Amino acid sequence: MKILIISDTHRNLARMGEIMAAAEDVDRIVHLGDMSADARELSRLTKREIISVNGNCDSDFSDENYKFLETECGRILLLHGHREHVKSGLLRLCSRAVELACTAVFFGHTHVACVRKQNGVTLVNPGSPTYPAGGANPSYAIAYTQTSGLSVSIVYIDPGDALPRKRIRKKTKIITKDVTV
Repeated sequence: MKILIISDTHRNLARMGEIMAAAEDVDRIVHLGDMSADARELSRLTKREIISVNGNCDSDFSDENYKFLETECGRILLLHGHREHVKSGLLRLCSRAVELACTAVFFGHTHVACVRKQNGVTLVNPGSPTYPAGGANPSYAIAYTQTSGLSVSIVYIDPGDALPRKRIRKKTKIITKDVTV
């Protein structure tokens, strides 16, 4: 299965046209919060189902704070990460995944892309396509699940000029970094 993973769009869908075009052949699209309204808007625009969870900036805290994605390589936990305090470390996130019998976690909140394996759990943060943190380029992720495991590509977008907080369409240059865990 091929999965597009995005997070932390914060009501700015300016780069999403190019991202969706580049990921046209994905089987699933996941939006990891901030803002869940963006996932609904993308679903409406693309006429595709988008699996989404709420983030800390979403006002509707509910059972939509986490979901599971059952795949060939095992159960994947989908959440934003604010409740697990991922900005302070990933130990709580790993513990949560182990407790819920998950082989991987897709999370956001930090606005910094990462792929790592910790305590036997694969952790994937796609970063933010609109407001990356820590001097990183805007990014998203593509994950491939197989019975043999999970492989992830972090896709960095050449930021060009900084995006204003209004919605615009802008051409982007795509740079990919592949990581197999």
